Amino acid sequence: QFAFQENEIKLLTAEIERLKNFGCLGVSPSLEGLRDENAKLKYRLNFLQKSLQEERSKSTKSMININSCLQEIFGAAIQAAYPDLENPPLVVTPSQQPKFGDYQCNSAMGISQILLKTKEQKVIPREIAEKIAKNIPANECIEKVEIAGPGFINVHLRKDFVSKQLSSLLINGVQPPAIGKRKKVVVDFSSPNIAKEMHVGHLRSTIIGESMCRLFEFAGYDVLRLNHLGDWGTQFGMLIAHLQDKFPDYLTVSPPIGDLQAFYKESKRRFDTEEEFKKRAYQCVVLLQSKNPDFIKAWELICDVSRREFQKIYSCLDVKIIERGESFYHEMMKDIVKEFEDKGFVQVDDGRKIVFVPGFPVPLTIMKSDGGYTYDTSDLAALKHRLYEEKGDILIYVVDSGQSVHFQTVFAAGQMIGWYDPKVTRVAHAAFGVVLGEDKKKFKTRSGDTVRLIDLLEEGLKRAMDKLKDKERDKVLTPEELKAAQTSVAFGCIKYADLSHNRLNDYVFSFDKMLDDRGNTAAYLLYAFTRIRAIARLANIDEQMLRKAATEEVLILDHEKEWKLGKCILRFPEILQKILEDLLLHTLCDYLYELATTFTEFYDSCYCVEKDRQTGQIVKVNMWRLLLCEATATVMAKGFDILGIKPVQRM
Repeated sequence: QFAFQENEIKLLTAEIERLKNFGCLGVSPSLEGLRDENAKLKYRLNFLQKSLQEERSKSTKSMININSCLQEIFGAAIQAAYPDLENPPLVVTPSQQPKFGDYQCNSAMGISQILLKTKEQKVIPREIAEKIAKNIPANECIEKVEIAGPGFINVHLRKDFVSKQLSSLLINGVQPPAIGKRKKVVVDFSSPNIAKEMHVGHLRSTIIGESMCRLFEFAGYDVLRLNHLGDWGTQFGMLIAHLQDKFPDYLTVSPPIGDLQAFYKESKRRFDTEEEFKKRAYQCVVLLQSKNPDFIKAWELICDVSRREFQKIYSCLDVKIIERGESFYHEMMKDIVKEFEDKGFVQVDDGRKIVFVPGFPVPLTIMKSDGGYTYDTSDLAALKHRLYEEKGDILIYVVDSGQSVHFQTVFAAGQMIGWYDPKVTRVAHAAFGVVLGEDKKKFKTRSGDTVRLIDLLEEGLKRAMDKLKDKERDKVLTPEELKAAQTSVAFGCIKYADLSHNRLNDYVFSFDKMLDDRGNTAAYLLYAFTRIRAIARLANIDEQMLRKAATEEVLILDHEKEWKLGKCILRFPEILQKILEDLLLHTLCDYLYELATTFTEFYDSCYCVEKDRQTGQIVKVNMWRLLLCEATATVMAKGFDILGIKPVQRM
């Protein structure tokens, strides 16, 4: 490819020189035509030089995003065909039907509209499409293009190009596309409150946030995972006062707080009903905030009990996160208030210090009338710290949709005071809907309480084991394999049920649906994956033989189902790129389901291993098809890893 591009660069350079001389001699029959030709050649030369440089700088191991490649090619063709158009529309999408090729460029219609509006030129889209097609630069991926209908450009990929990309995937593994400068991403997720148990509401933030972190890490970003715990505030006054009454020797003997939820409810009941206790609780808050050592010790004890409970859940869900609660930002808050005052943004309202942000009707309260701080203050302090101290290029807050207005106001305040420019730094609220029960109401226990997350996970384990036993898996798997399958199915299904729904919508929690091994569920995908992995094993082909074949075999893609599967596998990088932009992980789930069903079509139509019908003996192994199986499994495994799902070899 490089030699081919270098040769074309030489030819183009010579042609530009020839045209220059032509113009100098004054022989040109049409000077305007000559300038146009010169501009096109120069543009194509620039395109080739840039793409050659980029290709060389990219690791040869990176998976190619075919959609991005085609966008570059068609971008160059449009620029060469219409050099005067600024920001012309560039629309390249995978074709929905094989008869329309593999991809489509649908820019001609948009360009037709622009030419009519800006230049009052009426050009039919089909003519525009033909002009674009004529200006497509030399490249290694397009076999041919066809103009269809009113001006669609149907793109047919070269089989040798797709085959080569699949071989590269098999040899190098699933490698992320090159991302350029390594950026820092800060993801704020999970964020339960100390002294309260994690409930089903925390499930979505924890699962979505973990998966986003895994995606950015795979793409090569530097990721900081933060748990913004509710570990500071007035509620600690009543908790400490109750601790002093119940365990007066807490400073010397570690208090045996078994059920922190009950402990919290008890202290809250006393706070609401006992006036004397309430006064003491307020005194405890003051002493805690003034850093009295005995009260700091009490606070740490309560936090430790919660941490241990949270960690049980994080271990089950394989979540890694760094604790950085509200208390971490406490000392910074007075400086935040001062900075807003110094810049003239603070108004005093009934003793409160408030900040109005243009475009938002409700102001931020950065200091209460009693001198205390609020969530607004701690979130502003956290925002500034993440921008200035952590030097985050991308900040993502995975918090429920109910907090949308709050976060939009906080982010706008950060821009207003000059902390960041949204054109340079991306600050996003990855909002999500609530978890509903099967009655379509907020998910609760029968008694109306919030569902404890630990109970939910234990119920998932029980149901997964029941399902495996229904399928008589306990008769063919060893106890260790059965246990591995149980945890894989239980936690995989809970995660996938959440991630496979658009996070912006509410979703109905149903164990029956998520454990169904038909349709777009983790149970179906995990089963499909183990079946794909077993194909080579049952043909007595080990990993070493597959690795050797990957370097020697050409992947033949002559059968329509081989071709469909090969292209589907190679769409993985463009799927990930889309999610990095819109943070909607259900796209990855949809893709994995499409990949699994496309594989089933291939496997039903194309023999990977041919056996004698009488004896059952293996007669022939079609190695290139086994390599397609391996490429499918490799991409699925990486997709599972990003979703936080652990597949098993036997199920």
